[in-house]
Amino acid sequence: PRDDRLPRAAPQPTAREAAEIRACVLHRDQDVIVLNKPAGLAVQGGTNTSHHLDALLDALRFDAAERPRLVHRLDKDTSGVLLLARSGAAAAKLAEAFRSKAARKIYFAAVVGLPKPPRGRIDLALAKQPGRGGEKMQPDGDDGKPAVTYYTVVEHAGSKAAFVALMPVTGRTHQLRAHCVALGTPIFGDGKYGGAEAQIPGMPSCRALHLHASSIVLPHPNGGILRATAPLPAHMQATWRFFGFSEAIADPFAELDLER
Repeated sequence: PRDDRLPRAAPQPTAREAAEIRACVLHRDQDVIVLNKPAGLAVQGGTNTSHHLDALLDALRFDAAERPRLVHRLDKDTSGVLLLARSGAAAAKLAEAFRSKAARKIYFAAVVGLPKPPRGRIDLALAKQPGRGGEKMQPDGDDGKPAVTYYTVVEHAGSKAAFVALMPVTGRTHQLRAHCVALGTPIFGDGKYGGAEAQIPGMPSCRALHLHASSIVLPHPNGGILRATAPLPAHMQATWRFFGFSEAIADPFAELDLER
Protein backbone atom coordinates (compact mmCIF):
# COMPACT_ATOMS: atom_id res chain seq x y z
CA PRO A 1 0.00 0.00 0.00
CA ARG A 2 1.06 3.61 -0.66
CA ASP A 3 2.46 5.54 2.28
CA ASP A 4 0.58 8.90 2.34
CA ARG A 5 3.37 10.37 4.46
CA LEU A 6 5.73 10.33 1.48
CA PRO A 7 5.82 13.45 -0.71
CA ARG A 8 3.92 13.07 -3.92
CA ALA A 9 5.66 13.68 -7.24
CA ALA A 10 4.59 16.90 -8.94
CA PRO A 11 2.24 16.26 -11.88
CA GLN A 12 3.96 16.54 -15.22
CA PRO A 13 2.75 19.07 -17.83
CA THR A 14 0.55 17.64 -20.56
CA ALA A 15 1.85 17.71 -24.13
CA ARG A 16 -0.40 20.68 -24.87
CA GLU A 17 0.73 22.59 -21.79
CA ALA A 18 4.36 21.88 -22.64
CA ALA A 19 3.94 23.14 -26.20
CA GLU A 20 2.14 26.28 -25.05
CA ILE A 21 4.76 27.29 -22.49
CA ARG A 22 7.64 26.52 -24.87
CA ALA A 23 6.01 28.83 -27.40
CA CYS A 24 6.45 31.63 -24.84
CA VAL A 25 10.26 31.38 -24.88
CA LEU A 26 11.88 34.58 -26.13
CA HIS A 27 15.50 33.62 -25.47
CA ARG A 28 17.42 30.56 -24.28
CA ASP A 29 21.10 30.03 -23.60
CA GLN A 30 23.07 27.78 -21.25
CA ASP A 31 22.27 29.93 -18.20
CA VAL A 32 18.97 31.73 -18.77
CA ILE A 33 15.52 31.30 -20.27
CA VAL A 34 13.45 34.41 -20.97
CA LEU A 35 9.69 33.96 -21.22
CA ASN A 36 6.89 36.23 -22.38
CA LYS A 37 4.52 35.23 -19.60
CA PRO A 38 0.88 35.26 -20.67
CA ALA A 39 -1.57 37.38 -18.70
CA GLY A 40 -3.67 35.13 -16.46
CA LEU A 41 -0.94 32.56 -15.76
CA ALA A 42 0.07 32.55 -12.10
CA VAL A 43 3.78 32.16 -11.43
CA GLN A 44 3.27 29.95 -8.38
CA GLY A 45 0.41 27.96 -6.92
CA GLY A 46 -1.84 28.94 -4.04
CA THR A 47 -5.40 28.70 -2.85
CA ASN A 48 -7.62 27.73 -5.79
CA THR A 49 -4.62 27.97 -8.16
CA SER A 50 -3.68 24.62 -9.66
CA HIS A 51 -2.46 25.86 -13.05
CA HIS A 52 0.72 27.88 -12.67
CA LEU A 53 4.17 28.33 -14.19
CA ASP A 54 6.00 26.54 -11.40
CA ALA A 55 4.16 23.34 -12.34
CA LEU A 56 5.25 23.73 -15.98
CA LEU A 57 8.98 24.17 -15.44
CA ASP A 58 9.86 20.58 -16.37
CA ALA A 59 8.66 21.38 -19.89
CA LEU A 60 11.38 24.06 -20.03
CA ARG A 61 14.27 21.84 -18.99
CA PHE A 62 15.35 21.24 -22.62
CA ASP A 63 18.95 19.92 -22.52
CA ALA A 64 19.80 21.15 -19.01
CA ALA A 65 20.65 18.79 -16.16
CA GLU A 66 18.57 20.83 -13.72
CA ARG A 67 14.98 21.99 -13.69
CA PRO A 68 14.84 25.76 -14.38
CA ARG A 69 14.28 28.00 -11.37
CA LEU A 70 12.19 31.10 -10.80
CA VAL A 71 14.32 34.11 -9.84
CA HIS A 72 11.64 36.83 -9.78
CA ARG A 73 7.88 37.16 -10.07
CA LEU A 74 5.12 38.79 -12.06
CA ASP A 75 1.52 39.14 -10.91
CA LYS A 76 -0.90 36.60 -12.38
CA ASP A 77 -2.64 39.25 -14.47
CA THR A 78 0.57 40.96 -15.63
CA SER A 79 2.15 39.75 -18.86
CA GLY A 80 5.68 40.06 -20.16
CA VAL A 81 9.36 39.39 -19.53
CA LEU A 82 10.09 36.73 -16.91
CA LEU A 83 13.52 35.19 -16.32
CA LEU A 84 14.32 31.60 -15.37
CA ALA A 85 17.73 30.35 -14.27
CA ARG A 86 18.90 27.05 -15.76
CA SER A 87 21.23 26.16 -12.86
CA GLY A 88 21.77 26.93 -9.21
CA ALA A 89 24.84 29.03 -10.02
CA ALA A 90 22.93 31.12 -12.55
CA ALA A 91 20.04 31.53 -10.10
CA ALA A 92 22.37 32.93 -7.44
CA LYS A 93 23.83 35.51 -9.83
CA LEU A 94 20.45 36.58 -11.17
CA ALA A 95 19.01 36.83 -7.66
CA GLU A 96 21.89 39.09 -6.67
CA ALA A 97 21.21 41.32 -9.70
CA PHE A 98 17.62 41.79 -8.57
CA ARG A 99 18.59 42.21 -4.92
CA SER A 100 21.19 44.88 -5.73
CA LYS A 101 18.77 46.69 -8.07
CA ALA A 102 21.11 46.09 -11.02
CA ALA A 103 18.11 44.93 -13.06
CA ARG A 104 16.39 47.70 -15.07
CA LYS A 105 12.75 46.73 -15.63
CA ILE A 106 10.35 48.77 -17.76
CA TYR A 107 6.61 48.18 -17.84
CA PHE A 108 4.01 49.51 -20.27
CA ALA A 109 0.50 50.35 -19.06
CA ALA A 110 -2.66 51.94 -20.38
CA VAL A 111 -4.15 54.14 -17.68
CA VAL A 112 -7.50 55.88 -17.36
CA GLY A 113 -6.97 59.63 -17.53
CA LEU A 114 -3.78 61.63 -17.96
CA PRO A 115 -1.16 61.63 -15.16
CA LYS A 116 -0.11 65.07 -13.95
CA PRO A 117 2.69 65.94 -14.11
CA PRO A 118 3.40 63.82 -17.22
CA ARG A 119 6.57 62.37 -15.71
CA GLY A 120 7.88 61.97 -12.22
CA ARG A 121 8.91 59.83 -9.30
CA ILE A 122 6.38 58.20 -6.98
CA ASP A 123 7.79 57.60 -3.49
CA LEU A 124 4.89 56.11 -1.57
CA ALA A 125 5.25 53.41 1.08
CA LEU A 126 2.79 50.53 0.80
CA ALA A 127 1.34 48.00 3.23
CA LYS A 128 -1.05 45.10 2.76
CA GLN A 129 -4.43 45.90 4.29
CA PRO A 130 -7.85 44.22 4.28
CA GLY A 131 -10.51 45.73 2.05
CA ARG A 132 -13.40 45.05 -0.28
CA GLY A 133 -12.41 42.35 -2.74
CA GLY A 134 -9.68 40.99 -0.47
CA GLU A 135 -6.34 42.26 0.76
CA LYS A 136 -4.77 45.11 -1.17
CA MET A 137 -1.63 47.21 -1.02
CA GLN A 138 -2.47 50.63 0.39
CA PRO A 139 -0.42 53.77 1.09
CA ASP A 140 0.91 53.62 4.64
CA GLY A 141 3.53 56.15 5.69
CA ASP A 142 3.87 54.68 9.18
CA ASP A 143 4.10 50.91 8.77
CA GLY A 144 4.40 50.48 4.99
CA LYS A 145 7.50 49.33 3.15
CA PRO A 146 9.30 51.85 0.90
CA ALA A 147 8.07 51.74 -2.71
CA VAL A 148 9.51 53.87 -5.51
CA THR A 149 8.41 54.06 -9.14
CA TYR A 150 9.46 56.34 -11.99
CA TYR A 151 6.85 57.02 -14.66
CA THR A 152 6.51 58.93 -17.90
CA VAL A 153 3.60 59.50 -20.28
CA VAL A 154 4.63 58.23 -23.72
CA GLU A 155 1.42 59.10 -25.60
CA HIS A 156 -2.09 60.08 -24.65
CA ALA A 157 -5.60 60.34 -26.08
CA GLY A 158 -6.53 63.75 -24.73
CA SER A 159 -7.43 63.35 -21.08
CA LYS A 160 -9.27 60.06 -21.65
CA ALA A 161 -6.36 57.58 -21.56
CA ALA A 162 -2.59 57.45 -21.65
CA PHE A 163 0.21 55.07 -22.57
CA VAL A 164 2.51 55.21 -19.56
CA ALA A 165 5.94 53.66 -19.09
CA LEU A 166 6.79 52.63 -15.54
CA MET A 167 10.11 51.72 -14.00
CA PRO A 168 9.95 50.30 -10.47
CA VAL A 169 12.99 50.74 -8.25
CA THR A 170 11.54 48.54 -5.52
CA GLY A 171 9.51 45.37 -6.05
CA ARG A 172 6.53 45.47 -3.73
CA THR A 173 3.45 43.37 -4.41
CA HIS A 174 1.09 45.22 -6.77
CA GLN A 175 3.33 48.28 -6.50
CA LEU A 176 2.64 49.66 -9.98
CA ARG A 177 -1.10 49.12 -9.67
CA ALA A 178 -1.26 50.91 -6.31
CA HIS A 179 1.01 53.73 -7.46
CA CYS A 180 -1.09 54.37 -10.59
CA VAL A 181 -4.20 54.64 -8.43
CA ALA A 182 -2.33 57.08 -6.17
CA LEU A 183 -1.67 59.22 -9.27
CA GLY A 184 -5.41 59.31 -9.89
CA THR A 185 -5.03 57.26 -13.08
CA PRO A 186 -5.78 53.56 -12.44
CA ILE A 187 -4.58 50.97 -14.92
CA PHE A 188 -7.23 50.09 -17.49
CA GLY A 189 -9.00 46.88 -16.48
CA ASP A 190 -7.70 46.90 -12.90
CA GLY A 191 -11.00 46.43 -11.08
CA LYS A 192 -9.27 45.28 -7.88
CA TYR A 193 -7.51 48.60 -7.37
CA GLY A 194 -9.44 51.03 -9.55
CA GLY A 195 -12.98 49.69 -9.29
CA ALA A 196 -15.38 51.30 -11.75
CA GLU A 197 -12.82 54.07 -12.35
CA ALA A 198 -10.56 51.53 -14.10
CA GLN A 199 -12.75 51.65 -17.22
CA ILE A 200 -12.21 54.09 -20.10
CA PRO A 201 -15.32 56.10 -21.02
CA GLY A 202 -16.58 55.24 -24.50
CA MET A 203 -14.79 51.87 -24.63
CA PRO A 204 -16.30 48.45 -23.92
CA SER A 205 -15.83 47.29 -20.34
CA CYS A 206 -12.57 45.36 -19.96
CA ARG A 207 -11.46 43.13 -17.11
CA ALA A 208 -8.05 42.35 -18.61
CA LEU A 209 -5.30 44.23 -16.80
CA HIS A 210 -3.34 46.50 -19.17
CA LEU A 211 0.06 46.09 -17.51
CA HIS A 212 2.97 44.46 -19.35
CA ALA A 213 6.60 43.85 -18.35
CA SER A 214 8.02 45.15 -21.62
CA SER A 215 11.78 44.87 -21.13
CA ILE A 216 14.60 44.04 -18.78
CA VAL A 217 18.32 44.77 -18.81
CA LEU A 218 20.67 43.19 -16.27
CA PRO A 219 24.08 41.52 -15.94
CA HIS A 220 24.17 38.08 -17.59
CA PRO A 221 25.31 35.29 -15.24
CA ASN A 222 28.08 34.37 -17.70
CA GLY A 223 29.26 37.94 -18.27
CA GLY A 224 28.07 40.82 -20.38
CA ILE A 225 24.58 42.26 -20.41
CA LEU A 226 21.29 40.46 -20.99
CA ARG A 227 18.62 42.52 -22.77
CA ALA A 228 15.15 41.14 -23.41
CA THR A 229 11.94 42.65 -24.79
CA ALA A 230 8.48 41.09 -24.97
CA PRO A 231 5.72 42.12 -27.42
CA LEU A 232 2.42 43.34 -26.03
CA PRO A 233 -0.32 40.76 -25.40
CA ALA A 234 -3.32 40.69 -27.75
CA HIS A 235 -5.69 42.66 -25.50
CA MET A 236 -3.17 45.50 -25.14
CA GLN A 237 -2.35 45.45 -28.86
CA ALA A 238 -6.06 46.02 -29.55
CA THR A 239 -6.16 49.01 -27.19
CA TRP A 240 -2.96 50.43 -28.70
CA ARG A 241 -4.51 50.18 -32.18
CA PHE A 242 -7.72 51.83 -30.96
CA PHE A 243 -5.86 54.88 -29.68
CA GLY A 244 -3.11 54.85 -32.30
CA PHE A 245 -0.35 54.37 -29.74
CA SER A 246 3.05 53.21 -30.97
CA GLU A 247 4.29 49.81 -29.78
CA ALA A 248 7.94 50.28 -30.77
CA ILE A 249 9.56 53.04 -28.72
CA ALA A 250 13.06 53.81 -27.47
CA ASP A 251 13.92 53.58 -23.77
CA PRO A 252 11.57 56.21 -22.29
CA PHE A 253 13.90 56.70 -19.31
CA ALA A 254 17.20 56.88 -21.23
CA GLU A 255 17.68 60.60 -20.69
CA LEU A 256 16.63 60.71 -17.05
CA ASP A 257 19.24 60.78 -14.29
CA LEU A 258 17.55 58.28 -12.04
CA GLU A 259 18.40 58.10 -8.39
CA ARG A 260 18.32 54.40 -7.59
